[in-house]
Amino acid sequence: MKGYWIAGIVFGILFAVLMTVRLHRFSPPVRTSASASLPLPERDTWMNLFQDGQKIGFSHTVIRRDPPGYRLRESIRMRLKAMGLVQDLALSTDARLFPDLSLASFEFSMDSGRFQFKAKGKVSKERLVVRITGSGGPQQVEIPVKRPLHLASVLHDAVIAGGMKPGETRTFQVLDIASPGRTPVSVHLVGKEEIVVQQRPRAASRVTLRYKGITQSAWISETGEVLREEGPLGLRLEKTDPQEAVSGIAPSPGRDLTRFASVPVDTPVRNPATRTRLLLEIEGVPTAGLDLHGGRQSFSGKVLVVEKERLDGLEENPGIPPAAARFLGPSPFIPSDQGAFIELADKITKGKTHPLDKIQSLVAWIAKNIEKKPVASVPDALSVLKNRAGDCNEYAVLLAALARAAGIPARVEAGLVYLKGRFYYHAWNRVHVGRWVTVDALFNQIPADVTHIRLIADALQKPLDLVSVLGKIRIVILDEAGPPERKKAPP
Repeated sequence: MKGYWIAGIVFGILFAVLMTVRLHRFSPPVRTSASASLPLPERDTWMNLFQDGQKIGFSHTVIRRDPPGYRLRESIRMRLKAMGLVQDLALSTDARLFPDLSLASFEFSMDSGRFQFKAKGKVSKERLVVRITGSGGPQQVEIPVKRPLHLASVLHDAVIAGGMKPGETRTFQVLDIASPGRTPVSVHLVGKEEIVVQQRPRAASRVTLRYKGITQSAWISETGEVLREEGPLGLRLEKTDPQEAVSGIAPSPGRDLTRFASVPVDTPVRNPATRTRLLLEIEGVPTAGLDLHGGRQSFSGKVLVVEKERLDGLEENPGIPPAAARFLGPSPFIPSDQGAFIELADKITKGKTHPLDKIQSLVAWIAKNIEKKPVASVPDALSVLKNRAGDCNEYAVLLAALARAAGIPARVEAGLVYLKGRFYYHAWNRVHVGRWVTVDALFNQIPADVTHIRLIADALQKPLDLVSVLGKIRIVILDEAGPPERKKAPP
């Protein structure tokens, strides 16, 4: 069951990959010349969605003139599997664009059955005001806008209409409302290529997009229509007709995302629950942008040392340093100032005065009242409290909300955790109870065992950072005598 519970973060990684380039991400271009200088032709495009050659869904994109600009409607249906659980997802975008293809307003929704996520926004007076609604209630976020914003769904159109030349590269800032946060995207127009689409050759321009260390390619027709897209996780979108698009989806995808994204190791980690120290080597990825050093983790060269935190010597009324105080207040998807969290936190921690005792009570309540179930959605604490179900993401945001409501700084971390010869992507918390202590509410660990390898310290602020290591990171377990003899890792 432990492996089944940690499946959820893989859904999150997949959403980061898909939505960055197809859905509710927005791109303020560094160069205003990227605005459309040519009229955008109307189009109605259906595409098959494949993973490793197996059809798992489809997309439908419609762009129509809507004076003075354009209207974009896009929907995606997909079927995913993680730890044996198959989930059907529906995602849709409805947006109005200015004549230069920049964003005027949008509505986005994602439905995985039990969990729903909606976002609605409008650009006004150099700001994008976004109203986010999950299963638990609404939240509002304001994002500064100093340059025109572009929906990523028409980023390819903006490149072609903006007159990019073969060999030219431009950089865009992609704004992610799920954080909210920004990440640079480098767009390069490779040049003309001929590809086969629907069993016939088509002339196309190839565009590559690079962000967070990964590369994605798209092939665009002479009229600006996307013919094919290829990205990480074996994902591919390819133009088709309406009848073909809505048929032929596999009843159960063959590739399980959780295992596919996991990291095998040659040497097993013995007795992870009782170990106080773990030595390992990180290979295969640049480590400069990862949060490997700090707190219980020490990183030098390629060697990472993880030491289990001690719980003795914690004061009953510790002060809160300024660096920790910023994790006391509400944030997107963790509205800890709402009455539901304040009342529940007071009830759960009634009679407790020591911060550690409060955390133990909160973790125990979550373990008893929240069903462990992988969820394909954007994690937000209100939805978790309403639906009483979730995976590591939902457990982490709920504990963060309740801890902050109880006056305890809490943050959400993400990285890898060990299980039966592999490291799986996972999320957990760090709470400040006089000093920072790592806590895994899903596994009921205070402190968390040393196989929790932190890669991202503020997972909700930098959700795309895990994408950069996906499929690339390698881990070698070291013992005190040095590295063991290396063997080929199992597939």
